Amino acid sequence: MTIGSIIAWDDTVLPFQLDRANIRGRVVRLDGALERMLSQHAYPAPISALVAEAALLTALIGQTIKLRWRLSLQIRGTGPVQMVATDYYAPSEGGNPAQVRAYAHFDEAALDPDADPFSLLGEGYFAIVIDQGRGMVPYQGITPISGDSLSACAETYFAQSEQLPTRFALSFGPAGEDGSQAWRGGGIMIQLMPKASPHASGGGSGDGGLLAATDILDGDEQEDWHRANLLLDTVESEELIGPSVQSTDLLVRLFNEEGPRVFDPQPVTFGCSCSADKVRRSLSIYSADEIADMTTPEGIVTADCQFCGAHYEFDPASLGREAKGGTGAAG
Repeated sequence: MTIGSIIAWDDTVLPFQLDRANIRGRVVRLDGALERMLSQHAYPAPISALVAEAALLTALIGQTIKLRWRLSLQIRGTGPVQMVATDYYAPSEGGNPAQVRAYAHFDEAALDPDADPFSLLGEGYFAIVIDQGRGMVPYQGITPISGDSLSACAETYFAQSEQLPTRFALSFGPAGEDGSQAWRGGGIMIQLMPKASPHASGGGSGDGGLLAATDILDGDEQEDWHRANLLLDTVESEELIGPSVQSTDLLVRLFNEEGPRVFDPQPVTFGCSCSADKVRRSLSIYSADEIADMTTPEGIVTADCQFCGAHYEFDPASLGREAKGGTGAAG
C-alpha cells in the first residue's frame, strides 16, 4: 500500500449504502483534524477520550443531514464533566471541507484519572441542535444520558426522537507507527431507513424505558438490521482507526454480501468560526457598568475562545459604544 493510499482517507467521511438491506451509513476517519481539536487544550486522558468520541459522532451525524449551516452536539452532565460541546459546519461549496470543532468544560480537581470517561458525566442530557442559518428557527432534540457511552446516547437519541434504528462503532486514541502520540479516530454509522416508519407507543426496552432500535422494527426490516449488526460486530479497532485499512476495503470486508455502494467522500477539517467581530457582538449585550466590571487592571477586556483558544483583547470604551447599539452573539 502506498503512502498516498494510506492518507487518502484521513479526515474524511465516506457515505455508503447497503442496497440489499435498505441501510445507509458513513465511515469516518479523523487524523489531523482530531489532533488539532485536542492539541488546543491540555486535556487529561479521560477528557480527550470524551471529546474524541463526540467529534467522531458529530462528523458522522452532520454528514447525514441536508445541512445549510451548523449541527451541534451538546452533552451536559452533573458529574466532574459538566459539558462536552461540538459543532459541524456544512461545506460552503461542493468540494470544500466540512469543519468540526469541539471542547469540554470540567472540574479537574474532581476528576478520577482512572475512571471510565463516560461515568464522569453523571446524569444529564444528550442534545442535537440543527441550525440552518439566518432566518431559521434552530431544531433541538434531547434525550437523557443513558447507556455506557456517548455512542449509546446517540443511538438512543435516534431511536427515541427520530425513530430511526442507528448503530455506531467507534475507536479512538493516541497512535502512530513512528511512536508519536498524535490522536486518531475512526468509526462507522449504520442507519436503517424504514419503508414506513412505525410509531412506537409506550415504554421501550432501553435504559429508563427509553426506546431502542429493536422496539421500532419488525418483519424483514428487523432481520436486515440484525444481520447488519452482526457483521458490524466483527470490526476491529485497528480497522476503524486505520490508516493501513482503507475505508472502501473495510466496507467490502464487512458488508460484501449486502451490496455496499459508496458515494463521494466528504473532506473534514478542524475549523472555528470565532472572530473579533463575533466576540464584540456577544459582549454588546452588557451594560457599561458590566463592561467596567470585566475590565482588567491594565484597562482591557479579554475573551478566549473555548474551542480554538484564540485570545481577544478590546478597548472597553469601544464595547461601551457598541452596547448602546444592539445585541448579538458569538458563534
